[in-house]
Amino acid sequence: MTEPEPTTTLPAGAGEPAAEFRSVEAQLALALDAAVRPRPVRVAISEAQGLLCAEEVVAEHALPGFDQAAVDGYAVRSVDVRAASQEPVELPVVGEIPAGSRQPRRLQPGQAVRVATGAPLPTLADAVVPTAFTDGHQAKVAVHRAVPSAGYVRRTGEDVQIGDVAVRKGDTIGSAQVGLLAAVGRAKVLVYPRPRVSIVSVGDELVDIDRTPSVGQVYDVNSYALAAAARDAGAEVSRVGIVPTDPKRLRETVEGRLLMSEVVVVAGGAGGTTGEEVHAALADLGRIEMARVAMHPGSVQGFGRLGPDSVPTFLIPGNPMSALVVFEVLIRPLIRAARGTRNPHRRMVDARLLSPVTSTAGRRGFLRGQLLRDESNGEYLVQPLGTSGAHLLASLAEANCLINVDDELTEVSAGEQVKVTFLAQRA
Repeated sequence: MTEPEPTTTLPAGAGEPAAEFRSVEAQLALALDAAVRPRPVRVAISEAQGLLCAEEVVAEHALPGFDQAAVDGYAVRSVDVRAASQEPVELPVVGEIPAGSRQPRRLQPGQAVRVATGAPLPTLADAVVPTAFTDGHQAKVAVHRAVPSAGYVRRTGEDVQIGDVAVRKGDTIGSAQVGLLAAVGRAKVLVYPRPRVSIVSVGDELVDIDRTPSVGQVYDVNSYALAAAARDAGAEVSRVGIVPTDPKRLRETVEGRLLMSEVVVVAGGAGGTTGEEVHAALADLGRIEMARVAMHPGSVQGFGRLGPDSVPTFLIPGNPMSALVVFEVLIRPLIRAARGTRNPHRRMVDARLLSPVTSTAGRRGFLRGQLLRDESNGEYLVQPLGTSGAHLLASLAEANCLINVDDELTEVSAGEQVKVTFLAQRA
């Protein structure tokens, strides 16, 4: 297990005592060190899309499996039409082979056989003359252009030879890989399944969206938003929903999820009285450490490995904006690593600020932004969105990036360069 970096005493905000902060890098290292890839399973290729291949798929059949016509036309010996570019060459048409034919045919010198795209070539034929190069007659065809040997022919094994690796271990199975697996005759393939993520919302003030909140109550945003974020990261998600802070109920719920999850996220389990209650309720399931991470929003959070399988478990803020940022910075990379993704991190680029931003001293800022591209020179530009409050969820819905502000900076002026992290691309 990766040991956390030593904490550093940093100045707190006005009216707050000084606090010990852990760096974002140290907290992320702890999370990534806990990533466990689910055991491979064998699934039908129709169910494998989007998953990582867990085996080297070696072709047992050549692709194509026989010499076949690449176009509609006439199967010939190339030597018989060699002179066709100077003057038309006429050949008797002695038959027709449709695609899917299993009847062997033999071509004699000086003959042609009409073939459809994908049809097997008759014996002795080494080329296909496309219909457009002929007069198209069915009894005797006039060929107006020569074709070389192997012209307009898909040769046996031209795409994949027997023994070739068709799909490599670690490849993401997309539509092309599914097609290739089918082409080499594989009905099933060994894959790494999506890591199972359980999302729990804690808070006696929460109500589900099918109810009308009373005074002092709010809708449960986190279980829906975080479930969507986990699904976007490639997880199989179980949205547990609202769990009261009653210690027995909370402990039983989380304990049950530990048996069927690779990651558990408890939103509302960090900070304040509720955070203390959640931490106490889960204490006998394993070691979970509460920490202040040098980031904003979402500084106060907890992380540990709970249950007999040491399942990585996150206690994150109840504020939806903070919860989503913590998820993006720390939990999403863990999910991607558990999937086996070679690089679990989002893409980052340099961009020029269009408006100034402010950040909290001693903490790395993750601020909402809208990334643009200057068409004249290709430069990235970024417009900050709603940076005045961590509670502004609507601004995150408009954002397509997070602006990264180093922890030693409190202000960045318009026109300066900043690092930005891409968020999900919009359709």
